Amino acid sequence: MQNLIPRFIRYVKTETRSDATSTTVPSTATQVEFAQTLVAELKEIGLSDVKYNDKNGFVTATLPSTIDREVPVIGFIAHMDTADFNAANVNPQFHENYQGETIVLNQAENFVLSPEDFPNLKNYLGQTLITTDGTTLLGADDKAGIAEIMTAMEILLNDSTSKHGEIRVAFGPDEEIGVGADLFDVADFNADFAYTMDGGPVGELEYESFNAAQAEIKIQGKNVHPGTAKNTMVNALKLALAFDAALPQTEVPEKTDGREGFFHLVGMSGEVETAEMTYIIRDHDRQKFEDRKALVTQIATDLNQKAGSERVTVNMYDQYYNMKDIIEKDLSIVDLAEKAMKNLDISPIIEPIRGGTDGSKLSFMGLPTPNIFAGGENFHGRYEFVAVESMKKATNVIVEIAKLNAEG
Repeated sequence: MQNLIPRFIRYVKTETRSDATSTTVPSTATQVEFAQTLVAELKEIGLSDVKYNDKNGFVTATLPSTIDREVPVIGFIAHMDTADFNAANVNPQFHENYQGETIVLNQAENFVLSPEDFPNLKNYLGQTLITTDGTTLLGADDKAGIAEIMTAMEILLNDSTSKHGEIRVAFGPDEEIGVGADLFDVADFNADFAYTMDGGPVGELEYESFNAAQAEIKIQGKNVHPGTAKNTMVNALKLALAFDAALPQTEVPEKTDGREGFFHLVGMSGEVETAEMTYIIRDHDRQKFEDRKALVTQIATDLNQKAGSERVTVNMYDQYYNMKDIIEKDLSIVDLAEKAMKNLDISPIIEPIRGGTDGSKLSFMGLPTPNIFAGGENFHGRYEFVAVESMKKATNVIVEIAKLNAEG
């Protein structure tokens, strides 16, 4: 366990931001470079069958079984990339014995981590927090997961009395841009089930995610001189505003929680002649998800009928589906993780993810993959933090799952 935090700090100081505009796999060269360092480290600690797949960007390895009977092969998975926020020159800050005070991340820019803004800080009294310096994200999403998996494998390897079946590990690219799992080789990974170590606070155990789609709206206007525009001009920006106004105004991320779905306008640009909008569409319920997509199509149809020509076009595609549809067919893998947590005096928090993980895709590719906490909070920005104690607990959960699986 002594290698856990130094390992994590080394990882987060390596820039691995993904790039949604890239056409390469992985999307950035820095992820390839980081993958090669993980290959070397996996070999160094003693795992077998270590390799980097240059077709999908995944690093995989095997921890051989130490028992003389067959038990299910478990996989543990984490992603290498970080989100769309400054990730260069990450400078982690340690705050020991945290007592609920406001943490000054960057005095010059007045960036502070305050319990008033982030009440979740009150859950960490007496613990050691690792934060950013206010200029970058931290990268606990998901380098905490990588460090925990790597350390758990090291612990199991160094314990001569440890009893466990075969374990497979995988570290993959581009999860943050939603394409990382697309090329994952499930057959080659050869696990019966897996867990992504990609959740938030201690106790999170998730097997229900959103169904997700993206809609790209293009609007064609007609621009003429405003002085002679009557009955001639078609303002694409006005049509864009009308499109958005036709959507349910309370069904947006900032006004929903739990299993409530939403339409999220994530991008908008244009002028009188042309405009473009991008929405992500989310819902846990599959029928409601389909209904949301149908509404987007209907709004475009209505606007076109009113305009008298096809001014609005929609390119919509599904991104991932609710992994519950697969995992609920055999909840034993959820029960296994839940028992491991309880054995370690961790209270499981089983709630739907308001998002998705690689497991959302992997489950539909034939590898049922719930999500387990990695410990971090406030992901994807300067206010991200993780507690040392949380990472240790996540590491212990991996070890405990391995041991319980061997008991049958």
